Amino acid sequence: MDLTEYIRQYEIYLSVERNLSFKSIKAYLSDLNGLLLWCGVQSVETLTKDSLKAYLEELMTQRDLRDSTVKRKYVCLKAFFNYLVQKEQMDSSPLSDFGRNFKTARRIPKTLSVSEVQKLLNAPGEHMKQLKTDFRRWICMRNDAIIELLYVIGIRIGELVAVDIEHIDLEEQTILIFGKGRKERILYISSDEVIKKIQVWLSVREELNPTSNALFINKYGGRLSIYSIEDIYYKYRDISSISKKSTPHYLRHSFATHLLNNGADLRSVQEILGHTNVSTTQIYTEVSVERKKDVLTRFNPRNSLGQRDDKTSK
Repeated sequence: MDLTEYIRQYEIYLSVERNLSFKSIKAYLSDLNGLLLWCGVQSVETLTKDSLKAYLEELMTQRDLRDSTVKRKYVCLKAFFNYLVQKEQMDSSPLSDFGRNFKTARRIPKTLSVSEVQKLLNAPGEHMKQLKTDFRRWICMRNDAIIELLYVIGIRIGELVAVDIEHIDLEEQTILIFGKGRKERILYISSDEVIKKIQVWLSVREELNPTSNALFINKYGGRLSIYSIEDIYYKYRDISSISKKSTPHYLRHSFATHLLNNGADLRSVQEILGHTNVSTTQIYTEVSVERKKDVLTRFNPRNSLGQRDDKTSK
């Protein structure tokens, strides 16, 4: 089979028929090209069930690959071969009876404490006091709004950079977010203070001579990249002296965990985060310590055993 040509056709299918984002298509192609490269190294001319099994077994023995990464590659290959069967390029998928159950380790999300979040949110304001030029103050106003928005609605940095001015309604305090798979969701910005900081940024945004309709632009007027958002986070992370290991995604994890700690129900948190499955959101219950404290304090039978023994002895 001409694997290179089939991958090219599949790329068109993902773009035109499935309407996937550039980032998603790039991920698919990366996994498929990995198989193509392996075939070249191993001199595999015809893909069979045995050769594919050998490829996947080799992936599972690589120490630098997470089990979740191997599972993603398997899912990608399975979808690719199902596509070829659907297009009648193959009679059956070579992975149809592979039967491997990929179990992924459950990793607890890394979060910031409420006090750490408070220090981070205060950092741009403290930094502003040291700035001498209008230009630096404008950039700081932008950064302040960015950090606040990441935490107040728990969005991904990729979602943040995609926000255009017309996607936000300051009067209604709502913002339109385009999530994974181009799924849309409208979120409510509940903090008046965050709204004010966004308004402050918008009042000076024109000073940077925008060439983009993006809500957040760089010093040249173009749309900010996710790498720029990461640099902004790291800057204020270091200024506020919070965990050196933290990344912008910690804010999303912290937001979800703090919502659950404050009594939010799991289904609502799932909708706000834009998760397709509630099982993805459920992982945050593992770090929702306050809820566990409440349940164990109120209902743990051990808490009253000592009292009963005392009464009995009397």
